[in-house]
Amino acid sequence: MNNSVGGYIAQRLVDLDVSDYFAIPGDYNLVLLDEIIKEKQLNMICCCNELNASYAADGYARVNGIAALFVTFGVGGLSAINGITGSYAENLPVLIVSGAPNTNSIAHRDIVHHTIATEDHGYVRRMFAEVCCHTDCIISPEKAPMQIDTAIQQLIYHSKPVYLDIACNISALPTPELNKRHFYSTLHSDQLSLNEATNAVAERINESEKPVIVVGSGCRNKEIGDAIAKLSTQTGIAFATMPDAKGFLSEEHPNYLGHYWGPVSSENVCELVESSDCYIFVGANINDYTTSGYTTNISNQNLIKIDRFSTSLQNKFFTQVFIEDLIKNLKNKVNKNKSVMDQFALLQGETKKAVNPSLEATDRPTTREFIVKCIQHILTSDNLLLVETGDSWFNGLDITLPQGCHFEIQMQYGSIGWSVGALLGTQAALGDKRRAIALIGDGSFQMTAQELSTMIRYGLKPIIFLVNNASYGIEVQIHDGPYNEINDWSYAQLVEVFRGQNMDARSVCVTTEKELKSAVEEAVNTDALYFIEVKIDANDCNKKLLQWGKYVAHYNSRKPSS
Repeated sequence: MNNSVGGYIAQRLVDLDVSDYFAIPGDYNLVLLDEIIKEKQLNMICCCNELNASYAADGYARVNGIAALFVTFGVGGLSAINGITGSYAENLPVLIVSGAPNTNSIAHRDIVHHTIATEDHGYVRRMFAEVCCHTDCIISPEKAPMQIDTAIQQLIYHSKPVYLDIACNISALPTPELNKRHFYSTLHSDQLSLNEATNAVAERINESEKPVIVVGSGCRNKEIGDAIAKLSTQTGIAFATMPDAKGFLSEEHPNYLGHYWGPVSSENVCELVESSDCYIFVGANINDYTTSGYTTNISNQNLIKIDRFSTSLQNKFFTQVFIEDLIKNLKNKVNKNKSVMDQFALLQGETKKAVNPSLEATDRPTTREFIVKCIQHILTSDNLLLVETGDSWFNGLDITLPQGCHFEIQMQYGSIGWSVGALLGTQAALGDKRRAIALIGDGSFQMTAQELSTMIRYGLKPIIFLVNNASYGIEVQIHDGPYNEINDWSYAQLVEVFRGQNMDARSVCVTTEKELKSAVEEAVNTDALYFIEVKIDANDCNKKLLQWGKYVAHYNSRKPSS
């Protein structure tokens, strides 16, 4: 066993079932990386820059549960802070470790490189404190195990990033031997508060005529999703998912309605949810994006809100009540009520469209709608579908997920360019067991394109749909201007540019339906990264984006209140 400070971190990552970590070398972390590399159960993935690496760690955490990122001090950490902020906003546990100046430099308050020429070396850590649940500086090999374990416990308990500085001259020094231990993530409710909350919620649901459940992003935990699915099965109560919770529960569940997104919801879902006399929002992240500029018509009188740490309804509020405990308690106290599902069946009967399982293609120019059909056609339970901010959100949400197919979206933080690094991370976490499919706009891709190189370098095998409409589509719909125009790259040729020694990666540029269909069929049967650039008309966007953009633009343009 490697008993150095770096070896201690490496062994803890192995204990936490982390197989891969992301790294950008810099002089302050080189010895630390030497120590991490000694752990043969870990695989290092070197990214092109720290921002992309932080996006990759974000994606890895979504699949694996925990991710790790190693950077150098100052210039490295601050380049990564945007992606780490996204992980904080989206409740993803990412351990970011920065090599730091020599302990003597810290003690003597020397001015060193990669800083803002200040004697105070703690400013980077203070900046991360705003977007991490815990930060610390490790300068003592003897105290390192306690500091590292404390950070990991905070990481898991809060499900948010933590940041550690490790002085560059102690990374290889011996530290006390590692002991095996558990890091607990389970949150326990106060029993008295839980019982009262359960009774109040059950009573309110049972007195209602048309209860409905709305699942939010706070339900990423599989145990929570399973508990909601069982409650719905047992009671017949219908459920919808918010857009940032798509895929958390099976879309093949008989009581699944679709996604609820206010006026841009799935067909008939908005009407059913908002006409309910009791809507149960579980783990809901309420913001201007998830509510289409706060245009949802939700009455507090009819609202039960079950959050991670508390539950509220009408004039009652219960603390120290956790989602999973409450949902499990409800299943034996809530009456059967399938009124919303019955109404949904009637509405769907009126509007249901015939589904053609075949994929017919013509010589017509390809469209956004045909891209969606192609992805739907190849999607299986062995896939993960990842969509970038913008029109890709809406197109991805229109796709029905097969049982077991994962879906990833970054809606709270909405950092354009996130998807390229996140795709690297998700596919690394999936390994060869499952294949990621990404839907990315050209404007977003230009932000972080270099990580296509990293995916090719490490032999990762996602399928990438690059939608080329020569603009920032989402920005156009919110507020248009010349700044939304972008340089039209020859995107498919980048695979050749980035290929390196990997000759297996493929790419193609398509303009017609037949070309796209042929490319998709080849992609499915190609055991390598497959990049499909799809050229569509600049005005071809999802009509729901047009609606949503109008609502968000109106919300953004409100006049100052007096």
